[in-house]
Amino acid sequence: MAEEKEIFDPLEDADDDSGIVVEFEDEDGEKFYYSQEMVLEVNGENYALLVGMDDGEYEDEPHEHHHEDGEECDCDEDVDIRFAKIVTGADGEEEYVEPTDEEFEAVCEVYNSLWEDEDEENT
Repeated sequence: MAEEKEIFDPLEDADDDSGIVVEFEDEDGEKFYYSQEMVLEVNGENYALLVGMDDGEYEDEPHEHHHEDGEECDCDEDVDIRFAKIVTGADGEEEYVEPTDEEFEAVCEVYNSLWEDEDEENT
């Protein structure tokens, strides 16, 4: 008997507690989903830190590979992370667009300073 597998649809499966899910489509029509982790204000503009979502496998679920006893899982090493500028479209809805190189550098500076401030507080 074939095992039924539920299709992962992050837009449908998202609830109020899970945050914002952003969908991008590439030139080939392939869809990619990202979870908005935080919003940074830089020079009066908002930028979202987006973390790629996989096909529904999460840390607490079984992995397709095995770890040695006591070995930490590095499964999230290849996580797709990006910054997107949040703009208001012609229809009044928020849209996520790629920042310019200058905007990206400014956002990275602000983001990195957040971690530097946290490191200083912890030492």
